[in-house]
Amino acid sequence: MKNKKYTIITYGCQMNEHDSEKISWILENMGYEWTENKEESDFIIYNTCIVRQNAEFKVYGQLGALKALKRRKPNLILAVCGCMMQHEKARKVILTKYRHVDIIFGTGNIHKLPQLINRYYQTNKTVVDIVEDNREIVEDIEANRKYTFKAYVNIMYGCNNFCTYCIVPYTRGRERSREPEYIINEIKGLAKEGYKEITLLGQNVNSYGKTLGYDYSFADLLKDVNKIEGIKRIRFMTSHPKDLSDELIEAMAKLDKVCEHLHLPVQSGSNNILKKMNRKYTREDYLRLIEKIRKRIPNIAISTDIIVGFPGETEEDFNETLDLVKKVRYDAAFTFLYSIREGTIAAKMENQIPDEVKHERFQRLLDTLYPIFYEQNIKFENKIVEVLVEEVSKNNEEVLTGRTSHGKLVHFKANKDLIGNMVNVKIDKVKSFTLEGYII
Repeated sequence: MKNKKYTIITYGCQMNEHDSEKISWILENMGYEWTENKEESDFIIYNTCIVRQNAEFKVYGQLGALKALKRRKPNLILAVCGCMMQHEKARKVILTKYRHVDIIFGTGNIHKLPQLINRYYQTNKTVVDIVEDNREIVEDIEANRKYTFKAYVNIMYGCNNFCTYCIVPYTRGRERSREPEYIINEIKGLAKEGYKEITLLGQNVNSYGKTLGYDYSFADLLKDVNKIEGIKRIRFMTSHPKDLSDELIEAMAKLDKVCEHLHLPVQSGSNNILKKMNRKYTREDYLRLIEKIRKRIPNIAISTDIIVGFPGETEEDFNETLDLVKKVRYDAAFTFLYSIREGTIAAKMENQIPDEVKHERFQRLLDTLYPIFYEQNIKFENKIVEVLVEEVSKNNEEVLTGRTSHGKLVHFKANKDLIGNMVNVKIDKVKSFTLEGYII
């Protein structure tokens, strides 16, 4: 594969981003070199997401646009992988409408990519390789990481919750935890390479350890990671409210490297909708949990996910979501219009909400959230915060960006040599989504 180039386009969550880092490592060990330019690429791979319909449509649009490039470069290899390809209907769409795609594989067989490429070269026919039952955890796949100072580390795969709107349990399989020794060794290796921040990934990190066969919890893992010399910050996502234990709250409060930020998806503030979603908690449960967390960790930043327009959502249901938002006072939120995902229970529910109603409610939700974000951020005005410098601002080459331990995005003028370092910044300007300041 000498002198050949590759491009990876990634959609979806942090799990997909980390999968793409592994794919990149595999391809570069085969001799490929990275390029952003599809026109000069010899291997283009789309790592897909099926959680939201928009991401699926974007992939189809991108693949259609590549037909002309494939005609001009017949030796170009096009591959599609990820969650979309675990879904039979999406695979059929690719195979029937986008026949210029050469390799299709899923979430459970990334390690087989070299074999799939060789099989394509040998047969010159479309290669499809999907693991339907994702139970095996393949270790020793390294990653060509985006940053040299912060890294994603998978601690578990799959999900057992079967929320009625979510396709993940069908695409990433049932929940399974990595052995702690593999996780600890991976992070120790990263620490030796100079990494300062680790984000532990799982569809529901709070239930880590349940498939190990012995008593070892997510709180235990945090305690062990906290001991690793060189690591300065520990983040994690995502947490399911029903599994967030007192033990975990206590660990977050006591462990000095665990960031003061918790992403705790609520999805809805209505008990009626939460029950239809199969979330297994009530709004009262959630609010009590928030109260408990804030009592033990008073300065914690809390972010969330909220879905607008779930089937059967009434005006009263939506107003309960707005009321919960006002009570919790989130620091940030990922907000979504409900999207039908074929294969889920919610897709078959009656009383699907019209788009115009969804969009009107969505705007009201944003109008409620944004002032709260600003009010949460104003607490940092004239304060000195520690920032891990991440990159040059996309809008101004003289400005650097980084995050605080609370997950706040900070902009400040400085030399780009500081990227990857921890610096102290005094905040002198506050916005709803960002803080601005100067190094002291």
